[in-house]
Amino acid sequence: MPWLEPVTLRSPPVSLEPLARSHLADLVDSVLDGELWKLWYTTIPEPDQMGAEIDRRLALAQEGSMLPFAVMDHHTGRAVGMTTFMHIDPINRRVEIGSTWYRKAVQRTSLNTHCKLLLLEHAFEIRDCIAVEFRTHAFNQQSRRAIERLGAKLDGILRQHQRTANGALRDTCVYSIIASEWPTVKAHLQWQLARR
Repeated sequence: MPWLEPVTLRSPPVSLEPLARSHLADLVDSVLDGELWKLWYTTIPEPDQMGAEIDRRLALAQEGSMLPFAVMDHHTGRAVGMTTFMHIDPINRRVEIGSTWYRKAVQRTSLNTHCKLLLLEHAFEIRDCIAVEFRTHAFNQQSRRAIERLGAKLDGILRQHQRTANGALRDTCVYSIIASEWPTVKAHLQWQLARR
C-alpha cells in the first residue's frame, strides 16, 4: 500500500480533490486568468497544454512519486489551480509541497493559507512526516514571501540547479518545516486565518 494515497482534504472555503481529467475546463479557464504561463520564472502550462499536464501528473501519481490535487474554491464550486505532494520519500518520511499555481483572482487571498494548512496537517498529523519541503525559483519573490509567511525556514540555495524553459539557469531556494516546528507553525497559520 502506498504511503500517500489519494484523499480529499477539506476546509470551509476550499477543498483539495484528487486531480482528474474532469477538472480540465476549470483549469484552462483558471490559467487564462492572468495568462499565468507567461511568467518566466515558473512552469505553468499553456491552455492547450493543460490536458497533457494533467496526464503527466496522473502518470507520476501512478508511479508513486506525486500526489496531485485540484484546488476547489467553495465560493464558485470550480477548480482554481493545482498543487501536489511530490518527491515522496516514505522511508525518510519527507515530502515536498510544490507545482502549485492559482488563478490570478484568488492570488493574495487566504486561499493559499487554507490549502497549505490542509496539506501540512495531512503531512505531519496523518502521515507523520519529519519534514515538509518547499522549493521555488530564486527570482520568484511572490512565492518566496508566501513560503516564508507559512513559517518555513530557508535551508539553502541550489545554485544553477535547473534549466528553465527559456534556457536560463535557475537557482532554487529550498525551504522546509520540520516536525518539531509544526505546532508553532500551525498555531500561526490558524491565527493568520482568524484575523481575516
